[in-house]
Amino acid sequence: MKKYTMETTVGIFLVIGLICIGYMTVKLGHVELWGDNRYPLYAPFTTVTGLRTGSLVYIAGIEVGRVGKLSMDQEKQKALVELRIRNDIRIHDDAIASIKTEGLIGDMYISIDPGGAGEILKPGGTITETQPPLDVAELVSKYAFGDVKKK
Repeated sequence: MKKYTMETTVGIFLVIGLICIGYMTVKLGHVELWGDNRYPLYAPFTTVTGLRTGSLVYIAGIEVGRVGKLSMDQEKQKALVELRIRNDIRIHDDAIASIKTEGLIGDMYISIDPGGAGEILKPGGTITETQPPLDVAELVSKYAFGDVKKK
């Protein structure tokens, strides 16, 4: 009888451990299990170098979403970024989306200037005004080799 008590105790701890591992995997992996509380917006960029699926989206320094997926718009020859924005955040159609870097060589993220004069974008809408990332390596090489022009 004592043998079964020990096996039952070990089994209970094993199940609790697996539940904890599953919970942490879902939380750290940013997986939504019971419905997505975000809506999609799209933004075309000339280049999205360094941006990844899951990168953060900020408005005024506050995290409001994540990058859903990156694809190519074959007609316009631009990179199309899907932004997954929280349902409680509203963005106007005159907003400006720009790709920025955290620090000098940090991760890329999208910063949105929300606008305010236009109409509110509906789910699936497009932010037309975009700014590609600043290429720091190109700027440094221009400065180092004297291609920077003074005005």
